[in-house]
Amino acid sequence: MTAHGWAELEQEAPKLAAAVRACFAVRKHCTMATLRADGSPRISGTEVQWEGGALWVGSMPGARKARDLQRDGRVAVHSPTVDPPEGEESSWAGEAKVAGIAVEVGVESDAAPGPEPDSHRFRIDLTEVVHTRVEGDGLLITSWHPGRGVQERRRK
Repeated sequence: MTAHGWAELEQEAPKLAAAVRACFAVRKHCTMATLRADGSPRISGTEVQWEGGALWVGSMPGARKARDLQRDGRVAVHSPTVDPPEGEESSWAGEAKVAGIAVEVGVESDAAPGPEPDSHRFRIDLTEVVHTRVEGDGLLITSWHPGRGVQERRRK
């Protein structure tokens, strides 16, 4: 599975990258899915940051979601959910999801400002980015995957 950084997505698909960032900016708290040791899913709250051309998530020391990511870096993060305004669905920014591999970056890294000594910091190397919004009388689903580029699907 090939993964890319956020800066590469911005170069390859700037319109999609901007739409996804706008969805994540509507509120602070996102939903993150990781895998437990037994392979079952775990859903946790998280916050995302964009720094140094990368997408980042953090965690308190020893948190279960951090241990999940240290064991198996596969992760998906969903933007904060905001309902479309009644009768004004076309003005709705939509919802976004990113998926990829979380790579823990320690305090010694030059890649980005290090985490606080009592926390974890993970860079998400992207394997999938999806933006869903209302267009006309249906949904427009725009997705990106490394090597496949941007694809659009319409659903009624």
